[in-house]
Amino acid sequence: MTTFINASTSAGLVQTADTSGILALQTAGVTAVTIDTAKSMNLSGSYTEGVVAIGNSGTSKTLSLADGTVQTVTMTGNCTFTMPTVVAGKSFILIISTGAGSFTGTFTSVKWPNNGAPTITTTASRWDILTFVSDGTYWFGNFAQAYQ
Repeated sequence: MTTFINASTSAGLVQTADTSGILALQTAGVTAVTIDTAKSMNLSGSYTEGVVAIGNSGTSKTLSLADGTVQTVTMTGNCTFTMPTVVAGKSFILIISTGAGSFTGTFTSVKWPNNGAPTITTTASRWDILTFVSDGTYWFGNFAQAYQ
């Protein structure tokens, strides 16, 4: 067992690993996370992803998962979005604000339902939500549009 103490708050974090190879992270005596040898992670309590604003689209935008897995962008031009490198099991959400409206967006190397990429909503001040998941070979995209 290893114990870490935050000197400024006196809060402790206990890390344990038993002979089965299960790693547990505890705080205040409550197990918050366990990770087993199959690399399965179990969380106790709630989990919230941060939302990262990646700015204005311009005419080209390279998406990076290092920025976070829930990202927002405001359309300011007809934009080509370059997708991140495919990694099996990765996924992310892109929330697009249509800004002033009438802009287009295309996405590199994405497979869409029925082979039909979405047309970004052209009405000003709307939001389109695009979700992506990778199998290690492709990005698969889906979309919901024209939120007010």
